[in-house]
Amino acid sequence: RLALIGPSGAGKSTLLRLLCFLERPTSGTIAYHHRVLDGAIPLAIQREITLVFQRPLLLDTTVWRNVEFGLRLRGTRDDRRVAAMLELLGLEQLARSRALTLSGGEMQRVALARALVIQPQVLLLDEPTANLDPYNVALMESAINTLQRETATTIILATHNLHQARRLTDRAAMLLDGELIETGVTEQVLTAAVDRRTQAFVRGEMIY
Repeated sequence: RLALIGPSGAGKSTLLRLLCFLERPTSGTIAYHHRVLDGAIPLAIQREITLVFQRPLLLDTTVWRNVEFGLRLRGTRDDRRVAAMLELLGLEQLARSRALTLSGGEMQRVALARALVIQPQVLLLDEPTANLDPYNVALMESAINTLQRETATTIILATHNLHQARRLTDRAAMLLDGELIETGVTEQVLTAAVDRRTQAFVRGEMIY
């Protein structure tokens, strides 16, 4: 579980979009399972990686249909799995509600449930709790921790919340101006960083 930390504009969201194949790199390469990916990305690989944005992108239909959407795209129907995700994220009572009528926190939980239900190999999270109240943050963090305990999913989390980085990840990487300047065990990066720029960011001395 990796936290991407750094000030606004450092490149965290861009890196996640590159890893999810929503953008192409202007230089360098992307490798997945020791395979360099260039040209057309095989659909099978695309389906192993999913991204949850800071602002949820939901369909104008019920919560249930939103959560099962990824399964339908894969030609699969698994009502038990959908129900389990709704329960995990405290959404079971909202299953038949229209997704676009929900609160921001509820909508973000729907977006996370939709990502988790497809059982991705790689889960990318772009500041998914940045604007949420503590209740919704706790539900989402609990679901992410449950996923980590029960599966081998790789999780990459972009966050400004250093406390959240501690709670959810075991490694951290500091990005600045599109450059990866420091990586290491999360606690070490946050308490005993080697790079002075990382130290300044952690101390709150870097504007972001």
